[in-house]
Amino acid sequence: MVRLLARWLIKDHTQYDAPAVRTAYGTLCGILGIVLNLLLFGGKFLAGTLTGSIAITADAFNNLSDAGSSIITLIGFKLAAQKPDREHPYGHGRIEYLTGLIVSLLILLAGFELLTGSVEKIASPSTATLDTLSLIILIGSILVKLYMFFYNRGIARRIHSDAMKATGTDSLCDCLSTAIVLAATLIGSQTNLPLDGWAGLLVSGFILFSGFQAAKDTVAPLLGQPPEPEFIQAIESLVLAHPDVLGIHDLIVHDYGPGRCMVSLHAEVDAKGDILRIHDSIDNIEKQLANQLNIEAVIHMDPITVDDEYTQGLRRQLSDILNTLHVPVAFHDFRIVHGPTHTNLIFDIVVPFSIKQTDAQLREQISQAFQQTDPSLFCVIHIDRDYSGTLS
Repeated sequence: MVRLLARWLIKDHTQYDAPAVRTAYGTLCGILGIVLNLLLFGGKFLAGTLTGSIAITADAFNNLSDAGSSIITLIGFKLAAQKPDREHPYGHGRIEYLTGLIVSLLILLAGFELLTGSVEKIASPSTATLDTLSLIILIGSILVKLYMFFYNRGIARRIHSDAMKATGTDSLCDCLSTAIVLAATLIGSQTNLPLDGWAGLLVSGFILFSGFQAAKDTVAPLLGQPPEPEFIQAIESLVLAHPDVLGIHDLIVHDYGPGRCMVSLHAEVDAKGDILRIHDSIDNIEKQLANQLNIEAVIHMDPITVDDEYTQGLRRQLSDILNTLHVPVAFHDFRIVHGPTHTNLIFDIVVPFSIKQTDAQLREQISQAFQQTDPSLFCVIHIDRDYSGTLS
């Protein structure tokens, strides 16, 4: 149904990275979620009243909170789509992450409320009954929530939305929790066992766990998580496809919300090349990154010597030294400054955050390895961190 509505209501509905299309999908799914959750709340509240089940009634109010979550997600998409202004020159895209966090907190709140109600039910147990109408309502609720999970997850993947991903997770939780409530109510009505409170306790634990996971997923981009490896690979492949670029490093991705990325990187070029022609090539790469990957890029040119055998030999020696460290370390900006009594080797090394050695230990190990072969070689080393997450 969502795909059919998208074809009817959303212009260019397959252009998932376009801000207007993302907003339209968020609006469509938000409105649909509000309507379906309100219907489920009404049906489950009626079933809970008829059966006297605390678990069913709590599940009904969980759906009511889901309707509120859909409203928050809908508002979030609208606010995130606002154009950049003087106070927010990078746009408002991170509002979508905030709405995803709010939805996660609502999931946790619903789980806590169900937990307290279930404990009270265990302390004062009673047997719930199940009539045909309530049975139909619960089975229908499971099917509806399963459908909501699939369409929210599918759209979240297409438009890269953590808020919608959290909503999909919530729908799956509701589906499973309702199934548990239904099974416990059926068994309890047939055996007179007081399972209602225990079923609610099990469901609340599942909801709390899923809410924690959803909150974790939405907090990560707000704190600054590494970009997806596929995204880094796409950038590297595009840039290195140009013959003027001999290598890249210092690649940093700044995430200001879905579809709002800024990238800075250093491109290594031949020091003896035509600077005007290379600069024109760099400009074309920046435009290509904007058109194909929808990112704003700033590229710094790093000239390197490519035809000096002495320099290349020292580069190979450095590569061999780093390999002996048995940790993933890369280097760049390698250059030589000759003096009357010694030669400075100046370069940067990129280390992962998981490395155990300190910066001082790394500098000492590398410097000693060079001086064992030639005491006149002195290393001037700058330590970089692996912001792109490509080293492991």
